[in-house]
Amino acid sequence: MTNLQELSDAIVAGRLEPAVDLTRAALDEGIDPQSIISDHMIPAMQRIGLRFQEGRAFVPELLMAARAMKGALELVKPRLSNGKSATVGRIVIGTVYGDLHDIGKNLVASMFEGCGFEVVNLGVNITADRFVEAIRSERADILCLSALLTTTMNYMKTVIEAVEKAGLRDRVKIMVGGAPVNQLFADRIGADGYSDNANSAVLKAKELIAKTV
Repeated sequence: MTNLQELSDAIVAGRLEPAVDLTRAALDEGIDPQSIISDHMIPAMQRIGLRFQEGRAFVPELLMAARAMKGALELVKPRLSNGKSATVGRIVIGTVYGDLHDIGKNLVASMFEGCGFEVVNLGVNITADRFVEAIRSERADILCLSALLTTTMNYMKTVIEAVEKAGLRDRVKIMVGGAPVNQLFADRIGADGYSDNANSAVLKAKELIAKTV
């Protein structure tokens, strides 16, 4: 019988091959795919996320854990009923127009996915119109905007105004983040949430989702 605690530990340690092997063995034994995700994979990402927030783990370790999680998750997804899991919510994320930085944004996206969200990562240099289009087409619960430059962070306000103009503001929560961004700026531009690290971004997103239920 596969020890699923070993699967959780492998994800936390960022060990891709053991995580994949243990997941395959668990599936072959008939263990419920949704249980593997909800009871073992997601808690593993929460563990490494908490370590990161407390300064006991660093970005490379977080990225390795997310990679192990993603590899294991690829095996589980086809076994779920209708190919879909009961996700926490659907997130569209991207770096705003004029900004080509994506390491932090990708880390946050990986954490979201690892913690049970469906994530649509638009990439970098994304215009307001593209964000609006994605909210519509992807039926996003949350829009996450990232910027690393003080010269591009103000474009977040442009995006929020475009979402309002499109009549979508009441159906999507908007989160912002990035090195130059802070809570004061988030409040000033009308964002619903702000985070300065990947783990707290997940917590804030879950809080915002809970408010819409």
